[in-house]
Amino acid sequence: MHYAFYLDVSRCVGCQACAVACMDQNDLEVEHGQDAWRQVFTVESGSFPDVKVDYISLACMHCEDAPCLMACPTGAIYREGETGAVLVNSALCIGCHSCSLACPFGIPRFGRDGKMQKCRLCIERVAAGLEPACVRTCPTRALKFGPANELAGQVESRAAARLIRALG
Repeated sequence: MHYAFYLDVSRCVGCQACAVACMDQNDLEVEHGQDAWRQVFTVESGSFPDVKVDYISLACMHCEDAPCLMACPTGAIYREGETGAVLVNSALCIGCHSCSLACPFGIPRFGRDGKMQKCRLCIERVAAGLEPACVRTCPTRALKFGPANELAGQVESRAAARLIRALG
């Protein structure tokens, strides 16, 4: 089964709770040069007085056809069979940055050792029947997690409902 994240941008308030939960779950220390594996970006649009601010919480998408996986020359990046998570075997990573260049989202991060590191989909939590830490912590429930096909169905239903309201 392939799992995925979904972000409802209309619900995200940019509180960074997801990024902090990720750092805590994965023992990342930003003050020691490590980037959070989940980051929240601010997107401003419009002009005064019609200004709009959106927040985008972004981590590895664990793409079904992951470009980073295909670009890795050593096979350090692989897909875990149970969850579909795209993971990194740091013992095989040579720090060449091919994965970073291939990722359309700019997700791969490199640790102090020069090796790639990224969201692991909290596979230990998922295996125990729990949500990833970022999803569990989101106070507005903007982040969702589940089987990719179920999330896609929910997105399609919401889009159809918005369209009906707009036309109605």
